Amino acid sequence: MYAADPGTSQGSRVSDWTTEATDVIERSVALVRDRTVEPARVATKAIVYGVLAVLAALPAIVLATVGAFRVLVIIEQGNTWAAWLTLGGIFLIAGAFCWTKRNP
Repeated sequence: MYAADPGTSQGSRVSDWTTEATDVIERSVALVRDRTVEPARVATKAIVYGVLAVLAALPAIVLATVGAFRVLVIIEQGNTWAAWLTLGGIFLIAGAFCWTKRNP
């Protein structure tokens, strides 16, 4: 009653129009998705993995520093002042190196 018989030219024209409209909408949605969702997904993935790496590396660095201090105390036969001096010198040299590599 509402649509023409599929065998007539008017029925195929209506069918073609709906297919073309659907294809245009699908292409538009895919284009918007490619330009918005994909870059946001990549950026979010990089942020999550970066935070995870920092959360794993920070305690490892602290524990390595504490371990180095304990080893230095043992090597320097219980003289904690010498261990502090040695570790402080190492950090001072590392900081001076980083300072020379900075961009003014």
